[in-house]
Amino acid sequence: MASILGLIALSIIQGYLINNTYKLKKDVFLEDTKRSIFRFDNDLPVVDSIYDKIGEHLLSKIFEYKTQQIDKSELLNDIMSVTDSVNQLFINEYQKEFKKRGVTYDIKYQKRLKSLILLDSIKNDTLYFKNKTSNTQFLLGESFEPNKEYGVNNSQTETDFSRSYLDNGISKTIDFNIRLTTQDYLDINDWTRLVLRQMSGILALSILIFAVVLGLLYYAIKSLITQKKIADIKTDFVNNITHELKTPLATLTLATKMLNKDEVKQHPEIVNNTINTIERQNQRLQKLIDQVLNNSLGYNEIKLNKELIIVENYINTVLDDFKLSLKNKEVTINREFSITKKAITVDKFFMTTALLNILENAVKYSEDDLVINCKIESEKKLLISIEDNGIGISEKYQKQIFDKFFRVGNKEIHNVKGLGLGLYYTNQIIKAHNGTITLNSKEGQGTTFIITIPFN
Repeated sequence: MASILGLIALSIIQGYLINNTYKLKKDVFLEDTKRSIFRFDNDLPVVDSIYDKIGEHLLSKIFEYKTQQIDKSELLNDIMSVTDSVNQLFINEYQKEFKKRGVTYDIKYQKRLKSLILLDSIKNDTLYFKNKTSNTQFLLGESFEPNKEYGVNNSQTETDFSRSYLDNGISKTIDFNIRLTTQDYLDINDWTRLVLRQMSGILALSILIFAVVLGLLYYAIKSLITQKKIADIKTDFVNNITHELKTPLATLTLATKMLNKDEVKQHPEIVNNTINTIERQNQRLQKLIDQVLNNSLGYNEIKLNKELIIVENYINTVLDDFKLSLKNKEVTINREFSITKKAITVDKFFMTTALLNILENAVKYSEDDLVINCKIESEKKLLISIEDNGIGISEKYQKQIFDKFFRVGNKEIHNVKGLGLGLYYTNQIIKAHNGTITLNSKEGQGTTFIITIPFN
């Protein structure tokens, strides 16, 4: 839990740092762009002529306004009419100048009227002023959405104007001062992608660090789960082996005490029976020890002594011997042979052990009326299928069924004894023969083990 919280905290911190870096890169990018195009219209004859044309037209319209020939709205509309006529030329000129200055990305530029004021010593006359509620007065450049704009420059110009004219045959002179304020805006196409491209190194490093931390966390959690499973398996094994050893040891202890009694020593029959009991329990202990030692071998440690066998004869012998060994349980064994190749080279001892382990498991994990179907096929490989109608294996345990010391019975069936080595050892034997073993099982519907052994 602490590791997960640490990962979340690290993610938040990393996200915060990346976001701050993004904002800084964005500001630097926009400032660099601003510097690149700053005062681009200085000393450009074509642009100067455009400004002069607009200025002359503006002065003439203000004169008409001052002489009450037009009102404010007509004045602004007339300004737009002249800017429309020269706007495309202005766009072409600034785009060429931007390219000369090394601006390779797509920029839309726009010049807007911010304020137009007639200055007077008594009272100023505001012809136009941009505020939060008024519409922006477009002058020159390309149009774009206001939410994508970035303001760059403000410029202000003051001009004195004087003109003489006749009013009803009377010569008059009109003087006025103009204060014109404009603001420049940019729309940089796909500037977010350009900023992120500049951050590509930082982003790649951040993603790499996050992936490494996430991988380490995953590895740590996986290792912890694996260690817990191993600890549980070891605990189960110790409990099982302890249980298996207690019975013969208790019998040996009891038998030894009986032999020490004088009344027992006087009856040779009892002494002989007790000695036989000691021998049987000693053999049982030895068998348990051998089972732990031998069944723990990996397939690389198994030394095979292969010999040629007739498949059908061999399988029938194994099944017959197995059925004879069953004393307290009635089992039906069905056999089906569909073989074209009659013989194969295997280690009879180890292969018999593998088959008996599967058959004994079928008996252990079954109810009454056990039926075992054994199907043998041979074409390119020998295929042995052993199917039972037992209790089946839950899907969540099937991947672990061939693991050393793993026992489904430890969790579900408490009257089944074993050390969890049988199927592990069976798998190792089959691997030693360069074969494979798989299972198909559904809980409550039985289990099928399929063994495949190559002929060569």
